[in-house]
Amino acid sequence: MAEPFFQIVNLKKSFGQQVVLDGLTFDINKGESIVVIGQSGTGKSVLLKHLIRLLEPDAGKILFDGTDISTLEGKQLVAMRRRFGMLFQSAALFDSLTVGENVGLGLKETGKLRDKQIDDVVLSKLEMVGLADTADKYPAELSGGMRKRVGLARAIANDPEVLLYDEPTTGLDPITADVINDLIVDLNQKLNVTSVAVTHDMTSAFKIADRIVMLYAGKVEFDGRPDDVRRSTNDIVRQFISGSASGPIQVR
Repeated sequence: MAEPFFQIVNLKKSFGQQVVLDGLTFDINKGESIVVIGQSGTGKSVLLKHLIRLLEPDAGKILFDGTDISTLEGKQLVAMRRRFGMLFQSAALFDSLTVGENVGLGLKETGKLRDKQIDDVVLSKLEMVGLADTADKYPAELSGGMRKRVGLARAIANDPEVLLYDEPTTGLDPITADVINDLIVDLNQKLNVTSVAVTHDMTSAFKIADRIVMLYAGKVEFDGRPDDVRRSTNDIVRQFISGSASGPIQVR
């Protein structure tokens, strides 16, 4: 049996006196679409930053494709990060660059492709997200949903093996959010990537996930398929997915 693509082992992270991750342990298999849910402050986005080593754990480790990422430095770390693409919560586009320049930015920085080759890749990726006619526009000319799709085109520009999504539907109306969900599902299938998304949006989670992991008190509270989550009798899970957990979850 093949080892998991990611092995997250006893991961701990605190900021001052605030414990965010407290012995977090779970695996992610290659090709899976994992959605991480939980209330604000449970460490979802902190976990994403650990996966690409933008943050260092206080204890524990993450193995990616069999390698402890804490051992990587310099060119090895850069090479590892190039295997990832990320859609940021705000899309994080550069306002001074056109859509095409935003999408091609990472490709240009590698210095491996000529301008014409970059243009071809940019057009191909924009076509995949339904925005082939926007290359010469600026982010300010686009709607919020279109900016998210441009961010997604940029995330896939380098043909990553792993896609990370930080609250991909936040701030979008339900119809636009569903467009993003459909794109995520479609790209997962077409590109055969491993996806890790963090979200509060259970509609999105149920649509895009093969597996849902719920964080609570810095640990994994629940880990199962979407149908397992729907049927769960776990009080913490039930409060969260019912939308009744607007404040701190109350455990009986």
